[in-house]
Amino acid sequence: MIKIRLALNGAKKKPFYNIIVTDKRNPRNGRFIEKIGFLNSITKNKIKNIKINMERLKYWKKTGAKLSKRLEHSMKKINNK
Repeated sequence: MIKIRLALNGAKKKPFYNIIVTDKRNPRNGRFIEKIGFLNSITKNKIKNIKINMERLKYWKKTGAKLSKRLEHSMKKINNK
């Protein structure tokens, strides 16, 4: 099964996440199919803290990929603003 989830790339106490498409059996920072965006949870400006290629997101969701719970929660916060 294909998942769209976060991969940790930041340093200690400075988290920075890439939004990736991967097989759910791969480890968090392991092999991935495609990088479609990023999430920076440290920035104070909430608009600039997440960037996603929406065309690729729609494509992967159409092919059957599922969002992780954390990413789904972040998407809802952005859509409400």
